[in-house]
This record gives sequence, structure tokens and C-alpha cells, in this order.
Amino acid sequence: MTEQSGDTPPERTGRSATPSRPALFWLLVLLLAAEAALLAVATAYLLIEILTVQPDSYAAAAAILLLTLLAAIWLGAIVVGALRGRGWIRGAAIVWQVLQIAVGVGSLQGTFANPSVGLWLIVPAVLVVVLLLVPSVVAVTSARDDAPPRTY
Repeated sequence: MTEQSGDTPPERTGRSATPSRPALFWLLVLLLAAEAALLAVATAYLLIEILTVQPDSYAAAAAILLLTLLAAIWLGAIVVGALRGRGWIRGAAIVWQVLQIAVGVGSLQGTFANPSVGLWLIVPAVLVVVLLLVPSVVAVTSARDDAPPRTY
């Protein structure tokens, strides 16, 4: 029979070796996933529109569709990176939130202002930025790749 000293805790292995993720992290992932899902729905809607309705400019419609698709893929990659605990997601997510805030502020102004759309864009974006800066979330999303960058 072996004796365990009270000074050292037993080694954690497997799933118990990974630190638990705080509730604020899961709220962040939920908000980012919701944004990605809404962008995917918007992409599908724009694709249906370009196929069923004749736009004034096919080039403009295709460009908007492509930009929306790229944004949905970008946000999807951010969600996957967040679930993997990668550090790069904080910068990428903040860039997206700044763009979202800019669109939200734009929808609060002008001839066709729509305050409800603006608030639906600004409030979650600000919340995501705050969550990205919470120390417990930063600790969970601080993983870096171990391999050094390639030099050719």
C-alpha cells in the first residue's frame, strides 16, 4: 500500500485535467454562435433572393452575398476557435463586433433609420466585447499553437 502525502494533490488525467470553463465563456460562445447562425440564415436568404428575384445589379447582389457568406464563415471559425480555447479569437471577434457596432450606429441615423435594428446589433456586440475582456474568459481563450512559425 502506498502513502500519499497531503502536500501534493493527485494528478488529474483525461477530461478532469482540463480546467472548467466559466459560465461567462459559455455565454460568449452562445452569442457568437447566434451571430454566426443569423449570418448563415441571411446568406441563405440572399441566395434565394438572387435566384428568384431579378436584382437591379447582379454584380452588387453577388458581392453582398459573397461578403455575407465570408462573414458567416469567419464567425463560424471564431466559434470553433473559442471552443478550442484559442487566443486568436479575441482579436477576430473584437474586429467583427466593431464592424457590427458600426452598422448598428448607421442604422440609428439617416432617412431610413431603424432604432430597433440598431439596438439589436449594438447591444450584443458590446456584450461580446465586454465578455472577451473578462479575466476568466481570457484565461480560457489563451491557448497558443506550440509549433514555431515556419521560415522558408
